Amino acid sequence: MINVIGLGYIGLPTALMFAKSGIEIVGTDHSEKLVDTLTKGMITFEEEGLEDLFNDAIENGIKFSTEYQKTDTYIIAVPTPYINSSKKLDPKYVISAVNSILDVCERGSTLIIESTISPGSIDKYIRPEIEKRGMTKEDVHLVHAPERIIPGNMIYELEHNSRTVGADDPVIGEKVKELYSSFCKSEIVVTDIRSAEMSKVVENTYRDVNIAFANELAKICRADNVDVYEIIRIANKHPRVNILQPGPGVGGHCISVDPWFLVGDYPDLTNLILTARKINDSMPTHVLGRIRDIMREHNIIDISKIGIYGLAYKENVDDTRESPTLQLLEKMDEHLAFGVKVYDPFIKERIVDHQYLSFEDFLNEIEILVIITAHDHIKKNVEMIKDKIILDTKNICNFDGVYKL
Repeated sequence: MINVIGLGYIGLPTALMFAKSGIEIVGTDHSEKLVDTLTKGMITFEEEGLEDLFNDAIENGIKFSTEYQKTDTYIIAVPTPYINSSKKLDPKYVISAVNSILDVCERGSTLIIESTISPGSIDKYIRPEIEKRGMTKEDVHLVHAPERIIPGNMIYELEHNSRTVGADDPVIGEKVKELYSSFCKSEIVVTDIRSAEMSKVVENTYRDVNIAFANELAKICRADNVDVYEIIRIANKHPRVNILQPGPGVGGHCISVDPWFLVGDYPDLTNLILTARKINDSMPTHVLGRIRDIMREHNIIDISKIGIYGLAYKENVDDTRESPTLQLLEKMDEHLAFGVKVYDPFIKERIVDHQYLSFEDFLNEIEILVIITAHDHIKKNVEMIKDKIILDTKNICNFDGVYKL
């Protein structure tokens, strides 16, 4: 039996995929409400294919509990935030999960950490917890198998993305590889723990740096009144150039968080990475400046006439973690700009002030529409917004008069 700890955006799909593959699974989470919801047969977030996967896992006997199970294999998929002041990993959730496992696990158990952690975290934070209890590497086998999936395409990527398994003992690494092979159809690389830790953080940092280049290019082009999208289109015709698209900010729990682990741990060596983080974090402020310019141009002084479309950090999901819209609203709050309206078709409950649950009601109340998230919903309803003053930060509106980044 595998006990999966943490049933959020990563832990739940992973647990379901193992269960569908015929492995006995108990999913554990500290939230009684979440466990109760899952036990009643209801999924806790929207994701394409998740409901079908959930039903398959239920048929195969998956169970959910707030209690840690006595078994020999654990997968830890709990949050790993960073400490804002130091930019270092905050390991409290992983440490708590590990200690709860050590309270009940069998001798020789394998602890697989899927949560993204900074390089060296297992040596720094996890091994000492094991050693405090007088346990050795033979008593508890540590493995790092970082997740590599994205909301909106989780099910496909669980099956088709390659995986990395970092282990102290190559024999244990091969056993864990065999476990993941029960559903993963792609290559699974077995390496040491430090390499697994570093590789996951490097993957997301690479993406962050490339996004930052596109965002800085957008600022340069805005300063000189040049169409950044046309510049990127032309430049990308070069066979060795692939510039990404700029946007209103970087959200999610990976790209906007993981690079800070490197900055926090290697402050003297991460000049490019730190600059990229600052550029991407500055984009909500850039959007705020664009809104100000548009309001001045149209002589609009009432902030309540502004509507922001999109609360999710990316298109066609309900995941709001580190959302650019939430960052933008925070910037507005700092500038005493209250009353801006918000709508997102994927967010069914009100999580911010002045959030609308009806698209029509939302449009009726605004003059300026700021598109932050490129949901398919807005693309299918462009005819409904053509009479608005539009700031399109995602470059999805092709008609005249639309403002861009």
